Amino acid sequence: MTDAGAPDRSAMEEYLRTTFFEMPLHKLLGLRFVDDTPGHVVVEMPVRQEAFNGSGNLHGGAIATLVDVAAGSCAARASGFDATTQSLVTADLHVRYLGRPKGDVVRADARLVRAGRMLIVVEVRVLDPDDNVIAVADFSSMVVPRRDPLREGTTADPSAPDL
Repeated sequence: MTDAGAPDRSAMEEYLRTTFFEMPLHKLLGLRFVDDTPGHVVVEMPVRQEAFNGSGNLHGGAIATLVDVAAGSCAARASGFDATTQSLVTADLHVRYLGRPKGDVVRADARLVRAGRMLIVVEVRVLDPDDNVIAVADFSSMVVPRRDPLREGTTADPSAPDL
């Protein structure tokens, strides 16, 4: 916490940035931050074979993961949760798939709608390089007390956000 009683935003943002690249699914999908300012986050994903479905198209689950990462990051940066005692968890995610990309990359443009004490709402547009809308999504996350890891024997870093 900072002296003013607010969470240390720079420490949380640095932690989110450094641990983001350690997530195996994010590495597999090639996700990368393009813009990350409070209230707005853009994350890119290459359109490549590892993210295709059985019909040779970009898998909806890959798009949903891209949306979840962008929206969750946007919510974390916009919220006032304390990463040492609280977690920010996805409460709801609705993705509407509208088309397939024309190009070799898609990007999720996440924008804050509202950040309350417990509920943070974000809207996301997934676009291709020509700005064709591939998907739209709405996302909400909740601030909850910090939880123990899912697997026994795993130690959690109490200062790490649970995103």
